[in-house]
Amino acid sequence: MIFSAIKIGSFAKVKGGKRLPKGAQLYDEPTEHPYIRVTDMFSDGLNSFQVKYIDQQTHDSISRYTISIHDVYISIAGTIGRVGMVPDTFNGANLTENAAKITDIDSSFNPRFLMYFLRSHLGQGQIAAKTGGTSQPKLALYRIEEIDCPKLPRDMQDEIVLAAKNYDDLIENNRRRIQLLEESARLLYQEWFVHQRFPGHEQVKITDGVPEGWEKKPLKQIATLNYGKALKAEVRVPGPFPVYGSSGEVGSHEKALVKGQGIVVGRKGNVGSVYWVNTDFYPIDTVYFISAEESSLFLYHALQNVQFINTDVAVPGLNRDMAYSREILIPDDKNYERFLSEVTPIQEQVNKLLDYNGKLAQARDLLLPKLMKGELAV
Repeated sequence: MIFSAIKIGSFAKVKGGKRLPKGAQLYDEPTEHPYIRVTDMFSDGLNSFQVKYIDQQTHDSISRYTISIHDVYISIAGTIGRVGMVPDTFNGANLTENAAKITDIDSSFNPRFLMYFLRSHLGQGQIAAKTGGTSQPKLALYRIEEIDCPKLPRDMQDEIVLAAKNYDDLIENNRRRIQLLEESARLLYQEWFVHQRFPGHEQVKITDGVPEGWEKKPLKQIATLNYGKALKAEVRVPGPFPVYGSSGEVGSHEKALVKGQGIVVGRKGNVGSVYWVNTDFYPIDTVYFISAEESSLFLYHALQNVQFINTDVAVPGLNRDMAYSREILIPDDKNYERFLSEVTPIQEQVNKLLDYNGKLAQARDLLLPKLMKGELAV
């Protein structure tokens, strides 16, 4: 069965988000006004655990730039082509200027069907083709309106959405389990090495904030921050190896640049972001990476507690010499090994869930285009 195509601009409107006013603050503690950034957008949806918030005054100044649960968002700068819909709890959230919303969608289209299409390789191919710019690529709003979407009967769209949602529900449940596991490891690190309430701390003498037998070392003495390598989206060949930028996993490629395991640190854009990668991977030129030989779960958690400073004005950037000067508290061998024995099983559970989610997403992404083309019955 062959279906005709219809341009997004003929059944919906595309509107941009808004940059925060100068001096506006982002808060970890929830307020009534979430602020959705591109760094919160993942390939399979919104990471609600890391969303930041703004105060009432800031919201009032940009209140026209919100997104509803009936809209579809799409990132248009930085990591381009992240597509999703906000959950009910983020209805009316403010939207970054680096993303757009597809809104006022005609009733003949299921917004979630549109979302799935734009996430599929059919939609992502059009997004890549319509992205312009060289040094700082960007997807213009009018180019989103030009994207061709399959024109399917509404009841068929609804059935396709239901089929895909079964996969998504499993993926979301696993993602929440992953976030809880990661949070438990993060809190353990902070309890032991930030608040210094490690096992037996009552009997250890502490001098100038350093327990006896421990030491502070600059990062330069611990690990090398290697530069990633440019790999533009249009030259990537989808494959088994994740591609990492400063906002996390931004795609895949047929070849890896680095042998895993490893640590990725944001260099441009999302400065100081830190990611643990369990497989061989390809870090692009917006990040540093730490080799498998120098990576450890202790260092991964330690780097998440380092205050990296943006050293560039126009485009946020992390100077390597500045990063190397940051000090990290290194425990004695006993507590180092004890910490690893606690967090390694947690990370192994995370790895299994990530692998399972990857297989679920792959199955869903293979199924969707066939359904959308009418090659399979729903």
